[in-house]
Amino acid sequence: MIVFERGTYRLFIRIVWISFVAFWALLLFYIFAVSVDLFGMFGPMPDLKTLENPKNELASEVYSADGILLGKYFVSNRSPIEYEDISPNLINALVATEDVRFERHSGIDFKGTFAIISSFISLDPRGSSTISQQLAKNLYKTRGEGSEGSLYSVRPLRLLIIKTKEWMTAIKIERSYTKREIITMYLNTVDFGSNAYGIKTAAQTFFRKKPAELTIPESAVLVGLLKSTTAYNPKRNPDRAKIRRNTVMQQMVKYSYLTEIDYEKYKEQPIEKMIENYTVENHSKGLATYFRSVLQRELQRWCRENGYDIYRDGLKIYTTIDSRMQAHAEEAVAQWMKQLQVKFNAHWKGKNPWVDENRKEIANFIENAAKGTPHYRELQQAGIDTDEIWQEMNKPVPMRIFSWQGEKDTVMSPLDSIRYYKRFLQTGLLSMVPATGEIKAWVGGLDFKYFQYDHVKQGRRQPGSSFKPIVYATALDNGYTPCYTVVDAPITFAEDVGGKPWTPNNSDGPPSGRQFTLRQAMGRSVNTISAYLVKNLGPQKVVDYAKRLGITSPLEAVPSIALGTQDVSIYELLGVYSTFVNSGIWNEPKYITRIEDKNGNVIWEPVPRNVEVLSEETAYLMTYMLQGAVQERGGTAQGLHRYKIWKDYPEIGAKTGTTQNHSDGWFMGVMPNLATGIWIGGDDRSIHFRDRTGEGGKMSLPLWGMYMEKVVNDPQLDFKPGKFKKPATLSVTLDCSAYQITSATDSTKDKTYQAPSAKDLENEGFE
Repeated sequence: MIVFERGTYRLFIRIVWISFVAFWALLLFYIFAVSVDLFGMFGPMPDLKTLENPKNELASEVYSADGILLGKYFVSNRSPIEYEDISPNLINALVATEDVRFERHSGIDFKGTFAIISSFISLDPRGSSTISQQLAKNLYKTRGEGSEGSLYSVRPLRLLIIKTKEWMTAIKIERSYTKREIITMYLNTVDFGSNAYGIKTAAQTFFRKKPAELTIPESAVLVGLLKSTTAYNPKRNPDRAKIRRNTVMQQMVKYSYLTEIDYEKYKEQPIEKMIENYTVENHSKGLATYFRSVLQRELQRWCRENGYDIYRDGLKIYTTIDSRMQAHAEEAVAQWMKQLQVKFNAHWKGKNPWVDENRKEIANFIENAAKGTPHYRELQQAGIDTDEIWQEMNKPVPMRIFSWQGEKDTVMSPLDSIRYYKRFLQTGLLSMVPATGEIKAWVGGLDFKYFQYDHVKQGRRQPGSSFKPIVYATALDNGYTPCYTVVDAPITFAEDVGGKPWTPNNSDGPPSGRQFTLRQAMGRSVNTISAYLVKNLGPQKVVDYAKRLGITSPLEAVPSIALGTQDVSIYELLGVYSTFVNSGIWNEPKYITRIEDKNGNVIWEPVPRNVEVLSEETAYLMTYMLQGAVQERGGTAQGLHRYKIWKDYPEIGAKTGTTQNHSDGWFMGVMPNLATGIWIGGDDRSIHFRDRTGEGGKMSLPLWGMYMEKVVNDPQLDFKPGKFKKPATLSVTLDCSAYQITSATDSTKDKTYQAPSAKDLENEGFE
């Protein structure tokens, strides 16, 4: 037994007491110093306001009119959910594995302190953290650059300070939130890998499920990922993921969240089968990728002007797109463009399709195209000389390419890849409800991953004869009638651009000398009669009407406007056709119904913009005129009769369009409650068919027919053919026989209408 002398004992007690007081004083001072970031040595801590209003990067979501999530815009792909939307299986797996005493501690699990001390000694920053501490780390970035102080450069002190700050923040979190709120916040913030932040995105990415639907094995896989999103990724490392999944389920057995019998049942489930629906979400996948890209640019501008961040603020954007119609449109595009590309490749077999107006191959076409690519410009900006750049452009490299048989891995030089992609025909398709201006389907190209140029709104091409209805609408609004007759005779403009006379011909040869009603002429797309109207009305008047009807692209008041020689977009032109259907009222195209913030508050709604630009009578007469392309003998849209969209001879109006050298093929079609426009052509005007296969009635009409077949026969949709809205009274008669016209076949009376013969169908597509 140790015996202290009286003075020695007192000294010992004093030293112990002083040490005790000093320890607590230093500890309290250390905690105080960390909490206030004394002299900037420890880095800032989240204050009460930050704790109660945590900032979390939330993806903004885009929804269709029928409630389907179309896509997201994000830095971190995260969408929040509520506690009630989380499967109990997931919560049990999480608590059993990460923090079994979660319900009993107040942010710090003192029984786990030894693990923390061990991690400090081993300089391991992970240690044994409670869920609240992990939340502090995830939510407030306690280990990020913005939270560092001057002492962080000393690694042992750095780990001690980090842990201290996480302890202190965890205690504050426990005081500010309930246990349920903490679990929910944690699962909304954690990174599961595969570009999935938060449990809602993770459940969708790995299993195509909602969090509430997760089974025990699925929950165990996701909780297992928290230890390492790479090592235990079920797609990359299925064997490791299976071991880790089973470890999590063993923890659930240990703490009575799972029976041994169920564990034995689940442990052999193959990981590969569990993740059959695994898909990493990105902008190139899903429905309406081109639409979402256009929408993204517009939302970026709106957010800048209104103080929001589209990538971080968790906005919800509700659109007019119908996911079912969009799916039909994309399916029809893939179906038809695949067939058309086969024809195009056979048409140019053994030759390059880039030719000039004399059908001669354009020299150095690919090389000139290469100079406009980002890769070439990067090499130029790096100071590499021209010879070395071309060596690089000709060097074969592994790459993945688009094909109509699916993506393919190959070895190809950058120059050859340009040559490969230039051969593809492109397309754009847009569907709109005329009465509201709501866009229902938007396909801007073949595949957004490989072809990112939008051919609906961004692209502008010559519309050819699909512009002619604007000419005819101008005529009808200025005294002409559908039964007005004009002789198919040469029309010469002496004042054309360049000072040279211009005499347009018809696509099927010189003027016939026959007499046609305006309805017949528009249905057959007779160029000379369109030119006749422009000559009598004046090009400027046609331009004025085009602007009134919604064309915003620059237009010159020149005679050739009669044939649609000036570039417009599908987006603009479809608005014109919708105006005809909508009794002369132009509606600004609409594709957003509202924007909500992350709390569900509506922060923007569109203000409808509509203008009466034509009389109700003129608009109705134009729908009657458009039916001529389908009903008149020799009409350019008679090929529609091949498609299952007819019942009791419904009223469908249409117009084809073909430009010089068959560079562009258009088809614009309208029903009483839906208008759809289509363009097909090469990315470059010099890439096209050399024969009638490149006409709008051959290239674009079949796509319209395929798409409309799917739409009108879908029992879930209400877009059925019917009758165009007719004014109560008309000032003109639509029975052209009353005018004793006999020079051309009359099919204007409903009672005498007959479906086209096989010979008529053989000749469909003439412009």
